[in-house]
Amino acid sequence: MADDPGDAADAGSVAANARDSSAELQGRWWTWAASEPEATNPVADTDGSMCGRHQPRDVWFLAGTFGGQAKRDCRVPRGRPIVVPVINSYGDRQSCAAFMRDAQGTVVLDGEPVEPEAHAGDDIVVEGAPGNAVTGEEGIFTATGCGLWVQVPPLEPGAHSLVIRGRSGDFSIGVDYALTVAAS
Repeated sequence: MADDPGDAADAGSVAANARDSSAELQGRWWTWAASEPEATNPVADTDGSMCGRHQPRDVWFLAGTFGGQAKRDCRVPRGRPIVVPVINSYGDRQSCAAFMRDAQGTVVLDGEPVEPEAHAGDDIVVEGAPGNAVTGEEGIFTATGCGLWVQVPPLEPGAHSLVIRGRSGDFSIGVDYALTVAAS
């Protein structure tokens, strides 16, 4: 469960409880997601075994899918806010505007709805690793990031469920996370 009943309702802001702006946090998430080839990529992960790869020390990133559904078990360190896109994309301003026209999604944390925050077009900086399955680009590049995002404040130790559903046009994702927050 969240710390108190107000936590789920207040959890939507991508930059809440973080020192980064929305654009910086999106860029960091895309860099995290683009740090692995498909075999070990958290976006392609089918069971949650890759959710801990290359995590930063100040937040815990979770991923959607390349399309379709996934069920993942993930251990999360205590004291970390969780940042996850409900549905997201990057490109130029026009492609993001088109993506956001149809973007919709829901997030449910421990049975309580969490309102996603819409980001229609932030200038982001991304660093893609060679052979990454997310951007296909390697090195540092700039783009426009967009999507529906949620940041959840640090969860209490124990078991939590996080259900994510997102759609834009004919692209849809669904991820059911069984999260275990470490006691220490």
